[in-house]
Amino acid sequence: MAHVEDRWYKTVARPDGKSERVKTSLHGKGLRYRVRYIAPDGRERSKSFPDREKRAAEAFLVSVESDKLRGTYIDPAAGKLTFRQYAEQWLAAQTFDESTREATERRLRRHIIPYLGGRALAAILPTHLRELDRALQQLGLAVTYRVVAYSNVATILNAAVDDGRIPRNPCHAKTVRPPKVPPRKVVPWSGEQVLAIRCGLPDRYRVAVDLGAGCGLRQGEVLALAVEDIDFLKGTLHVVRQLKIVGSRLVYALPKGRKTRDIPLPSSVGAALTHHLEDFPPVPVSLPWEVPGGPAVTVNLVVHGRTNVAMDRHTFNRDYWHTALSTAGIQHSRATGMHALRHFYASVLLDTGESVKALSEYLGHADPGFTLRTYTHLMPTSEDRTRRAVDKVFAPSSDGLATA
Repeated sequence: MAHVEDRWYKTVARPDGKSERVKTSLHGKGLRYRVRYIAPDGRERSKSFPDREKRAAEAFLVSVESDKLRGTYIDPAAGKLTFRQYAEQWLAAQTFDESTREATERRLRRHIIPYLGGRALAAILPTHLRELDRALQQLGLAVTYRVVAYSNVATILNAAVDDGRIPRNPCHAKTVRPPKVPPRKVVPWSGEQVLAIRCGLPDRYRVAVDLGAGCGLRQGEVLALAVEDIDFLKGTLHVVRQLKIVGSRLVYALPKGRKTRDIPLPSSVGAALTHHLEDFPPVPVSLPWEVPGGPAVTVNLVVHGRTNVAMDRHTFNRDYWHTALSTAGIQHSRATGMHALRHFYASVLLDTGESVKALSEYLGHADPGFTLRTYTHLMPTSEDRTRRAVDKVFAPSSDGLATA
């Protein structure tokens, strides 16, 4: 039976049948009151309180019994596990792809565990999270990196709540403000800039611009495109894999979000591909699937190195892309990677009236809402649509509006 035990006094029976309180051998030593109760797992638990804190002990006992009835009881010992220990368990149980696992492990090891790793889960307070983000900011880390790091911490602590380790996630405290990427509107390159970059690349790699700007492929998808993925007769590209770096090794993997898709192949891009394949025939390249040591997959790559090997993104960017940017008079930055070709592709489609839903499918976005939020400023305004609609109905005449 749950109760509050007074360790300094005990009740004894006298010879006359009455009882009296007498000091125990522990009188004046250690904490006086000990709450003893049975946890939901059937084991006895206890918590001690100092002298003059009997009311606090009784309140704790009432709280424990209430939590047990509500099913919200948290074992105080569960929160003693350190953040490092729990984060390692959490990471080992995740099912995301290996490149994501590698990036998450590196982020935890470099910047999160050094600060939170030694703290018990139950001891992590909102102030620690505020201080963590401030520390990352002072290291000069990009806000995008801080956003992902904070998301990792919040996700781990959410899991700790679900596992009954802690009662609540301190990331959700009102005083904790997660880092946010300042709103930035995408400014697409002009057609002239895209063509200038294309001209700045060696002939064997110009098709990368055609695929990025003309079909909206990601860089990894461009570098993993195989000739068997191209249906020239139907005018369709099958995007079924990407080239990734996992553990410093090149591997084939499903596209981002593990989502394959079909993309319309414009005749101009089809002609460029045909010309490219005539000058630089595809070569069979075998790589592991998903992880180093995975089953080998062989495809006939459209884009490949001079020695008939797969072209990794680091080599492509360093040796060719950055040079092409300079040739086009564009400064190298995070915003001017090959991903900018996808922005150009989106701007062209939206300008011609393509729907956001279709664009989202062609880009391989998981949610059309993300596509809309990213490119809404590139869409014709409602005022423009209104003007065009009215002008289409009312043809101008010398007298003003035409009459029916």
